[in-house]
Amino acid sequence: MIPKAKTSSKLKPIATGLLILTAVALFGAWLILTPEGLLGKADAIGYSVCHRIADRSFFIGGRQTPLCARCSGMYLGMLAGLLFQLPFGRRTEFPPLKISIPLSILFIAFSVDGLNSFMQFVPGAPLLYEPTNLLRLFTGAGLGMLVPLYLLPVFHQTLWDKSEERPALERWTQAVGLLVVITLVAWAVYSEIPALLVPLAVLSALTVPLILGMCYALLWILAFHTENRYSSLKQAWRPLLAGLTTAMLQIGLIDLLRYRFTGTWAGFQL
Repeated sequence: MIPKAKTSSKLKPIATGLLILTAVALFGAWLILTPEGLLGKADAIGYSVCHRIADRSFFIGGRQTPLCARCSGMYLGMLAGLLFQLPFGRRTEFPPLKISIPLSILFIAFSVDGLNSFMQFVPGAPLLYEPTNLLRLFTGAGLGMLVPLYLLPVFHQTLWDKSEERPALERWTQAVGLLVVITLVAWAVYSEIPALLVPLAVLSALTVPLILGMCYALLWILAFHTENRYSSLKQAWRPLLAGLTTAMLQIGLIDLLRYRFTGTWAGFQL
């Protein structure tokens, strides 16, 4: 009888090879079948998660951004939140209640503005106030900055063999600093200055597979019971690649279904 450990070690190269082949085939097919150009690929990513309604989006010299105003703010807020926490190390605890409770106002603002904006689709429905892309952008950015404050500690708890039991944010000065960064990013988008908006538009789209990939990587790690076995990103490349591949599979399938249903890469028409 072959020992379980030896069987596992023999299957590992096969599984790794299948993972790489699947990733290459999936990414290759997606790149071939989606619109041309960097912004075209960004559009295809945005197409999988966003309605891309023109009236609710910003424009780069007459060209619609890959994500609507709310989604642009949301995903750029997530990216800024992730980058903001990088210097803090592998912290595994959520922000304390003295920070989390006041920051929940951002979630409430997102929910209220989203519901109020949605009511425009309902004939005769009353509005609390006139929705604008500025409000969509900033409330989206506010929600987006909250996501890494809770996702990243879970990621660190699950992935690393050594981590630090400290909150993602410990002091209000850190929270204020993050709010300032988010505000500056949102204003850069709102300016619609092409030199600023083009890279931000691409980054907002790239954040979609990044966040989805992190979530799926956690699921793969939990599924194969490989928690807390990695000391570096280099060691963790297999679950990270599996997570990113799964994220791109989701994006590709939604792209395919939506395109077959609408016949266009454009956003929904009001």
